[in-house]
Amino acid sequence: MTMASLTNTSLLIFSCLLAVSLSVSGRPATFLEDFSVTWSDSHIRQIDGGRAIQLVLDQSSGCGFASTRQYLFGRVSMKIKLIPGDSAGTVTAFYMNSDTDTIRDELDFEFLGNRTGQPYTVQTNIYAHGKGDREQRVNLWFDPAADFHTYTIMWNHHHIVFYVDEVPIRVYKNNEARNIPYPKMQPMGVYSTLWEADDWATRGGLEKIDWSKAPFLAYYKDFDIEGCPVPGPANCATNAGNWWEGTAYQALNAMEARRYRWVRMNHMIYDYCTDKSRYPVTPLECMAGI
Repeated sequence: MTMASLTNTSLLIFSCLLAVSLSVSGRPATFLEDFSVTWSDSHIRQIDGGRAIQLVLDQSSGCGFASTRQYLFGRVSMKIKLIPGDSAGTVTAFYMNSDTDTIRDELDFEFLGNRTGQPYTVQTNIYAHGKGDREQRVNLWFDPAADFHTYTIMWNHHHIVFYVDEVPIRVYKNNEARNIPYPKMQPMGVYSTLWEADDWATRGGLEKIDWSKAPFLAYYKDFDIEGCPVPGPANCATNAGNWWEGTAYQALNAMEARRYRWVRMNHMIYDYCTDKSRYPVTPLECMAGI
């Protein structure tokens, strides 16, 4: 191969890589690059030059932030250290939302506060085409207030997976062929909030918030969004070459499947799929498997 051919080949490869980098959003370096405060900026404090933030809940207010862009498919993750000690009645949420009033799509992590010494519960929920009420609850098998842990939402054309560190705790398959709604048309923003919800959050509202323990503090860092930004290149979301659409991400691998079953057998405390008082007929998506 001649030097000219090598140069042309190198330029072609560079052009392809550049095209991919422009169509897919990568990891933001600081909070201010990809997020903005949406609620009570006095209760969100930047740490380490914006690479981490502290969320504050007291009797005057909670707080929240959101991504400055929306995304259609991809992977979103954050490292979070939850409220230590007596956090009953508080909710720390990390979720994606289409921000549409009537036909909402939403993917939720909600961390439900606890009394000191009790396990932290994470509730997940999925809204697709405006229909939600798909709650599942898992007791975390570690203390999420002692250190940072990674919480991830993977969303592609094949399934949605919620991960705690590397452990999948929930899978929602794309079964549109069986007339089961699946979020794929509306881009979603990335949100987080810290708020008081003692009418339902801890033991169904039996445990109330103890304001003498305020302020309640949660910490976030390592914000990671890899997906198709909207507005952005029109063909990004349908590009089968996006890494999150690859074969390795179309279903759980063997190790992930074992971890998923372990969570469901040992740590799941509520599943709408088995709640006959709410759903006498099992919802179709509950029989789809992983």
